[in-house]
Amino acid sequence: MNSTAECDKVLLVQAELDGELDAAQAAALVTHRAECPICQAAAIELARARALIEEGLYEPLPTGARDRLLNKLNLVQREQQAADSPGPRAARPFPPMRWRSFDPEWWRSATSFGLGAACAALLAFLVVMPSQSNLADQVVAGHIRALQPGHLADVASSDRHTVKPWFDGRLDFAPPVKDLAADRFPLEGGRLDYLAGRPVAAMVYRRDRHVIDLFVWPADSSGGSPAFAQVQGYNVVHWAADGMVLWAVSDVEAAELRKFAEAWQRSP
Repeated sequence: MNSTAECDKVLLVQAELDGELDAAQAAALVTHRAECPICQAAAIELARARALIEEGLYEPLPTGARDRLLNKLNLVQREQQAADSPGPRAARPFPPMRWRSFDPEWWRSATSFGLGAACAALLAFLVVMPSQSNLADQVVAGHIRALQPGHLADVASSDRHTVKPWFDGRLDFAPPVKDLAADRFPLEGGRLDYLAGRPVAAMVYRRDRHVIDLFVWPADSSGGSPAFAQVQGYNVVHWAADGMVLWAVSDVEAAELRKFAEAWQRSP
């Protein structure tokens, strides 16, 4: 246990959030942080600061704005193709003073530049929009990192009444923890993790020899049907319920992971 005055591993907390630690370093830091209130507090404060920065920089596209932008780009592209195609062209109006200085090559270059700028703007919009595929990659990366020795669980217990209270004071929300042993998905423990720009709860379940990580954090969505994907050979399923978003990942077969999601949704 470190003193309450300082900890020489606080800087590693920032490095972990930036993805600069290798698997062994990350695993060692998680073990240390479980017993160090200074690093726990630092992780929470850094996550909050990052969330505030992200909220201030990016705003979601208004409904229909993406479609209008794509339609505009398509229109510009069709006009450019029509202008470049052989055959008679319709005369374009220009101010009288500019007729003699009009350069068709310059006009095509300017139009192409405008189309390129519009495409760049569209790409900028798409980059800042939330990406489910990117989040799936983060979930799988978190699962792989957790499989390193000593990183799977900060609290190892099959009793949800032990795992759930462990998160008190370590997160700014109370994650739901369920016992699914009757469905052959026994609980093995829980840990803190970092996804989607914030600290999240991770519950560890098993199906025979397969580890299932369930990541949970608050979300605006109140419900929805599970959605499935496969990333780097791992099966991933996510859904929302009771103000929480849940992402499960495992190397277990897709049908088994579907049963896990269904068992979780049925369980009180």
